[in-house]
Amino acid sequence: MFGALNRALVMLLAEHTAGETIRFTDIHRALRRSGNSADHAAHVLEQMCILHDNRTRAIDTWITRQLDQIPPATARHVAQWAQQLLDGGPRTKPRHHKTVRRYIAAVRPVLLDWSTRHEHLREITRDTVLTQLRRVHARDRHDLLQALRSLFRWAKANGVVFRDPTSRIRLGPVEEPVPQPLTSNQIAATIRVATAPHVRLAVALAAVHAARHGDIMAMQLTDVDLDRWRLTIGGHDRPLDDLTHTALIGWLDYRRRRWPNTANPHLLISKESALRLGPVSHAWLSLILRGLPATLERLRVDRRLDEAIASGADPLHLAEVFGISENTAIRYANAARQLLDTGVELRPAVHREPPDSR
Repeated sequence: MFGALNRALVMLLAEHTAGETIRFTDIHRALRRSGNSADHAAHVLEQMCILHDNRTRAIDTWITRQLDQIPPATARHVAQWAQQLLDGGPRTKPRHHKTVRRYIAAVRPVLLDWSTRHEHLREITRDTVLTQLRRVHARDRHDLLQALRSLFRWAKANGVVFRDPTSRIRLGPVEEPVPQPLTSNQIAATIRVATAPHVRLAVALAAVHAARHGDIMAMQLTDVDLDRWRLTIGGHDRPLDDLTHTALIGWLDYRRRRWPNTANPHLLISKESALRLGPVSHAWLSLILRGLPATLERLRVDRRLDEAIASGADPLHLAEVFGISENTAIRYANAARQLLDTGVELRPAVHREPPDSR
C-alpha cells in the first residue's frame, strides 16, 4: 500500500518546481490508469502545501440539487446564505457541512410551500412563520425556527429583506423523551458480533466509559497508559477497567501487525486513515454496529443511565464520573428518577465504573 503511494508521489513530483501547485484533477487524471488512489496522494500533497483542490464540493452539488424546485430568485438567496454558512464571514465562523445540510433540509419544504403564494422572501411575515411552525412536530419546530432565524438574519444583513420575521418568536421547552435502558438480550447480541479488535475496543469505550463518537475518533495513542491503568477520553482522565484493558491490548497488537509503518497518532485507524494523519471518519465508526439495537450511541446513553440509576440519580456523581456538563448530568439524573419511580430493575453490574486504583 505504502509502496504504491510512494511510486505515485514520485511520478507526480518528478517535474515539480518550487512555488508550483498541483491540481487535484491533474492528480486524478495521472493516477487513474495505474489504479492508485488520488485521495491518498492528494492528502500528502496537501500536507506539503502544494495541492490546489479544484474539485466541486459534494455539499455544493447537494445544495444545488435541494434548491432545484424552488423559484430561482429565492433559491439564489438561499444558496448564498448556505455558502456563507460553509465559508464563514467577517464576523462569523464557518459552520460544519452537517449543520448546513440540517438547515437546508429543514427550510426546503417550507420554502416550497411558500413559493406557491409568495414570490420573494421579503413577503414573509411573522404570522407566516408562526403558521408554518404550528404545522410541524414540537421537536422539529425548534430545528425549523433555528434554521429560519439563520436564513432571515443573513437576509436582513445583506439587504434581501427589510425586517426579520423570526425576531422575538419564542418557543416553549421541548420535553425530552426518557431514555430507556437496554435489555440484557440487546447487549448480548452486540457482544456476539463484536469479534474484530476495533469493534471490541469501540464497544468497550462506549459501554464502559460512555465515550461519544467524536471522543473515540479523536483519541490518540498518548491517551492510553496501560502500565498505570489510566485512559483519557475527551480530556477527562479515567481509570482503566479489565474489559477495556484487554480490548486495548488486542487492538494495539493488531494495529502494530497490520500497519507497522503508519505515522497516524490516533488510537483507532482504518486502511484509509493509516495513510494519513487524521482520524477515522464518523461514517466508518457508525457502521460498526449498524442494524443492531445496541449501537455505539445507545451503549453510551445506556452507560450513563445505568450509572445514574446505580448512584441514586446523583447528578454530581455523574458529572464527576463522566466529565459531563451540569445540565447533561441533571437530565440523566431526572431520567433515572423517572425510571426508578416506575420500578425498573437493574441489570447485573456489567457496566459499573472500575475502581479508581490499581
